[in-house]
Amino acid sequence: MTTLEEMRARLAEIEAERRSIDEAAGDAALAEDQQTRWDALDAEETELRGQVEEAERRGQVEEAERLERVAESRRRWRTAQIGRAVVPFDGDDITRMAAPELRDRARAVLGDDTAAGHLADDQRSRLERLLQTRNDNVDGALLARRLLVTEHPHYRQAFMRLVSRTTPVLTPEQSRAVQAYEEFRAMAIGTDAAGGYGVPVLIDPTIILTAQGSPNDFFNLARVETITTDAWKGVSSAGVTWQFRQEGAAASDNSPTLAQPTVPVHRADGYIPYSLEVDQDYPGFASEMARLLGEGYSELLVKKFTDGTGTNEPTGIVTALTGGASVVTTAAGGAIAASDVNDTWAALPIRYRGARCAWMSSTDVNNAIQQLGASNNNSAFTVNFTEEGVMVLKGRRAYLNDYMDPLPAAVGAAELAVVGDWSNYLIAQRAGMSIELIPHVFNAAGTLALPTGQRAWFAWARVGADSINDAGFRLLVNKPA
Repeated sequence: MTTLEEMRARLAEIEAERRSIDEAAGDAALAEDQQTRWDALDAEETELRGQVEEAERRGQVEEAERLERVAESRRRWRTAQIGRAVVPFDGDDITRMAAPELRDRARAVLGDDTAAGHLADDQRSRLERLLQTRNDNVDGALLARRLLVTEHPHYRQAFMRLVSRTTPVLTPEQSRAVQAYEEFRAMAIGTDAAGGYGVPVLIDPTIILTAQGSPNDFFNLARVETITTDAWKGVSSAGVTWQFRQEGAAASDNSPTLAQPTVPVHRADGYIPYSLEVDQDYPGFASEMARLLGEGYSELLVKKFTDGTGTNEPTGIVTALTGGASVVTTAAGGAIAASDVNDTWAALPIRYRGARCAWMSSTDVNNAIQQLGASNNNSAFTVNFTEEGVMVLKGRRAYLNDYMDPLPAAVGAAELAVVGDWSNYLIAQRAGMSIELIPHVFNAAGTLALPTGQRAWFAWARVGADSINDAGFRLLVNKPA
């Protein structure tokens, strides 16, 4: 049975294919085969949208029934307790709560607009999925505990004071909430750096950062895993070899060779100055703080996901592929030709050219590819030259990343473009970010350092990335010296 996620993915593929047909036709009318295909896509889209609407309606009914069952169960549970009601923000002794109760309380927090009103729908959905996950890399119950501790009203109030005031005065309730977080950190999986204050889950970029909420295209493309351990561990295989045999012939051992790729997480830290006016009421504070924390973090990750060395930082996609079997070299140094693009595409195995396949290059290389369509050589035509850039190449989206190399003037080392199935590049984010307050920022210029009217945060998180299957990519490099 096709799932709702699969139907939505197919609708996206239909949209991409129609865009490709339209761009190929340009200002001319569609050819007969193009029109036939367009009509078929229209019919398929109409049917799929009907199925999606029905599935969504059915899902809403089932969710309402489930919530009613949960509410009835909790009402029965309360009658068995000695006057103790279950409330979403009750953070008392979460270490003894069972996983189902933790998840129910955490989901109640997600449904509270006071705490989660600043979140987009996709961010809430992502958290819902994480809370329900239980495997070797993610413990949803651990994330639920973190959410309940850091989104407790007293902890939020204490956090706002601790990270925005130089001499905060906490109430007894706020002090206990901070202590509860310290106890949670002591019991968490893995070793965290001591010190700092845990960022509340609902403004924590390592948890709520999604493709829709970030300018980082790697989050749109790669496989992103939020983990509660020190490293993501998976299993990969080149697959099982099938074959035909005559009747009665014995089968051979076609067992695949299994590997366990591991993506460790590394500490990323950042210095984030902000104005004194950031200390506002919680809804405004939450959305503004999430933006401040996320922007610099995301920009650092774009660079490291591109060229990170893998030593105390993520392994960038270029680093992972350089020098390996996935490299394709241009025919001439300092130039890119249509044949280079074609050779790179042809070298990529066809099974990796599906919906998750995309190109990535710098703006300079993208412009060079775009220029191929300006000549009279129609075989090299890529896209209408009046457009901003080559956004579709070989029917697959082309993304810009200026941390990749520009086209050099002559022969020499330069990594020009990557194409492949990006589900084979994995980003592992350890859930949880911590920050400390730097009370006053001083100007660095001149002999006398003076305060600037700003404070700053020193923030740190843990993240890793690596290619878990180099065969799923091809890297076009400039002809070396």
